[in-house]
Amino acid sequence: MQELLRVLDPGTEDWGLARLIDPSRLPAHVAIIMDGNGRWAKRRFLPRVAGHKAGVDSVRSVMETAARLRVEVLTLYAFSSENWKRPKSEIDTLFRLLRFFLRQELATMMEQNIQLNAIGRIEDLPEQARDELHRVIGLTSRNNGLKVNLALNYSGRSDIIDGVNRLIEEARAQGQLGSLEISEEMLQGAVSTSGLPDPDLLIRTSGEMRISNFLLWQIAYAEIYVTQTYWPDFRCADLLRAILDFQKRERRFGGLSALERVQAEDQVAEAVPVR
Repeated sequence: MQELLRVLDPGTEDWGLARLIDPSRLPAHVAIIMDGNGRWAKRRFLPRVAGHKAGVDSVRSVMETAARLRVEVLTLYAFSSENWKRPKSEIDTLFRLLRFFLRQELATMMEQNIQLNAIGRIEDLPEQARDELHRVIGLTSRNNGLKVNLALNYSGRSDIIDGVNRLIEEARAQGQLGSLEISEEMLQGAVSTSGLPDPDLLIRTSGEMRISNFLLWQIAYAEIYVTQTYWPDFRCADLLRAILDFQKRERRFGGLSALERVQAEDQVAEAVPVR
């Protein structure tokens, strides 16, 4: 927390919000559906690609803020499997921006000890973007600070299917396919985020109330925060507001709070006559 406060100007909104954060109750894993680039551009009578370009600044701001907060994992939904339906010119621009971002931010990732990873069917990305992605992943692989996952050509359904197929292939290779029974623990270890904590906080920008096929297995108990802010306008203060909202919630994971358990036990005692 002190690392973040050092780079913020005292008296600013960012600084004030940062001081309210409880560093002992940070979400370990924050996942973000970065939405609203096109509408941001339309409101300004700009082409859609202008929104994507502006969104790069938001990625930079959020990544650096999360690193300074000492969040463990940040997963950004950058390109879904369904996004291939968009015009080729827009897709080409998105992957040029990806390459630009990777080259531009490598020094910052190294300086802030950020480790970059990618989830999704990366093998289907354009060759130049894929090569640059692998290069930066390799160069940051020894960093042990914030882990940033870029979800590229990603589908939550495909993630589950790919995980199941990995388990089937492993069982076949070991001659155990006939006795294979897939458990939650096995699938947890086979999906793309294996080894990482599940998201505690899922943020969606632009006000849309959809999951959009993102981390379907992993967000079973994530706290969901939706903001009307379009992604190109999302900055440090917006991330801090989402975390503050998260810290106000009581996470039950399907159970009851301590107070609710006591109340429930009292109600049962009153309802059941003592003999």
